[in-house]
Amino acid sequence: MTIPTEQIGSVPRPAALVQGMADHAAGKIDAGALGRLQQESLRETIQRLEATGSPVITDGEQSKPSFVTYPIDGLPGLAGGGVTIPFADGHERQLPVLTTGPFRYQAFAASYLTAALEYAAVPVKQAVIAPSALSLLYPAEPIHGYSRDAFLADLADQAERDIRQCLAAGADSVQLDFTEGRLSVKLDPSHGVLEQFIALNNLVLDRFDESERARIGVHTCPGGDQDSTHSLDVDYAELLPSLFRLHAGRFYLQLASEPDRRRVLSIVRDNLQPDQRVFIGVTDPINPVVETPEQVRDRVLEAAEFIPAGQLGSCDDCGFAPFGDDTSTSREIAFGKIAARVAGTALAERG
Repeated sequence: MTIPTEQIGSVPRPAALVQGMADHAAGKIDAGALGRLQQESLRETIQRLEATGSPVITDGEQSKPSFVTYPIDGLPGLAGGGVTIPFADGHERQLPVLTTGPFRYQAFAASYLTAALEYAAVPVKQAVIAPSALSLLYPAEPIHGYSRDAFLADLADQAERDIRQCLAAGADSVQLDFTEGRLSVKLDPSHGVLEQFIALNNLVLDRFDESERARIGVHTCPGGDQDSTHSLDVDYAELLPSLFRLHAGRFYLQLASEPDRRRVLSIVRDNLQPDQRVFIGVTDPINPVVETPEQVRDRVLEAAEFIPAGQLGSCDDCGFAPFGDDTSTSREIAFGKIAARVAGTALAERG
């Protein structure tokens, strides 16, 4: 049997680029110099990803401000004090808050894709932020002259454009990053926020036809930043039945770091739809120990006990550096884990 295998998105940036980002923020180098560092990092990242034998790659998110903020970088009308995301180790990430409308993306993910395609010799997938995550930008108090309904209508239009541009530009697939799904259950155990997220994402997904949705996927995880998570303590059973109601063809699930993988796989089996493929996480980006190909093989074969072979794939649990300043995982460890995933999945194919 053939088992597809894909990474989720980000790869840790080389030290020269991390320093260049800091120098640019401090005004020590200009945008042109930073752009050259990003371009060289992109070229090297793609070269190293292809060297692992990966059949499908990403750009490693070498030039994204972060996986979530790329569309709003430079957007006027943003202020501090938005939704705070607490991580288990005590650190936090905070979103900005919108103060005026209309809402428009400042950058679209297709720009990263087209840059990657200049160097890649294998298919490239493109990660985009789910509209549900960006819905958190709207404040609790309504914006004068710009209602929440008007904002959500604009957001849906912009998110559709983000996905559609990537498909048109030649993406092998487009992956919606939906890390806020599991977090929403932690913040609202009634599932009200989760249901709003599902409805908004489906509003966008339903604008695509069946063949297009087969190339659109959704990634979920409990967060992965500075070797910590924001919602690993939330029972997967609280999310997965709702997740598989999303009108997407592919699902990328964190699983390697779950304490009871077989229980989660049984929930997946009971909710997976016939037209959906699920990519199971077989490497843990926040664990510094590099998995062996044999460990990956065993995790894939375990998943095959629950999921039909024609609907099964493998992936990493999350991106390796979703925020530009996250250097908790080394570049060498990331490539080692990716190589192990590719080799281990190939072993599983042979049984």
